Amino acid sequence: MKRAAAEIVREYGPFSENEGVHGVTYDGTSVWFASGDRITALDPDSGKTKRTIKASAHAGTAFDGQHLFQIAEDSIQKIDPDSGRVLSTIPAPGGSVSGLAWAEGSLWVGEYRARKIHQVDPATGKVLRSIDSNRFVTGVTWVDGDLWHATWEGDESSLRQIDPKTGDVLTQLDMPEGTGISGLESDGDDRLFCGGGNSGKIRVVRRPKRAAR
Repeated sequence: MKRAAAEIVREYGPFSENEGVHGVTYDGTSVWFASGDRITALDPDSGKTKRTIKASAHAGTAFDGQHLFQIAEDSIQKIDPDSGRVLSTIPAPGGSVSGLAWAEGSLWVGEYRARKIHQVDPATGKVLRSIDSNRFVTGVTWVDGDLWHATWEGDESSLRQIDPKTGDVLTQLDMPEGTGISGLESDGDDRLFCGGGNSGKIRVVRRPKRAAR
């Protein structure tokens, strides 16, 4: 396993109108973050918020190229980002869901205390397979065919690239002590957007370049 300190290259927030940052996603232009009773779009270049959707937004957020998906307690809502309307709802797997990502036509859901990541059918909520972790799972994202997830236990938090077949940790980036990660999303390149929980911040961590395969 490769292990290094996380390189934080930018911070946004805190945002005074929000209780915290619980879930994070990226639509190619805006960073969307969940904060209790709303989902807010942020311009990552200017750092300014652009618009808000009223929604139950207690944990992970994802974007499939057209719709937002948002964990709301024990369910996952599919939301039209233009109108803010909830189009459908599926049950969330497990009892303490946290991170949420979209990849390969599926939702990927972190189950916090069970230390698992579930691949979920977005139409039915059926769990297609599960990956074990040995740490609490908060955020989840895929980039360049690699699966990353965030951990947060006590004052320790890290980003981990794991083998999606075995759950083995390949790379670990440790955050500074007391700097937790809630939601997680990649921009498809070298930026990892990390929700900062009750700090109300979003931090950008540089993703290390992987070796050629």
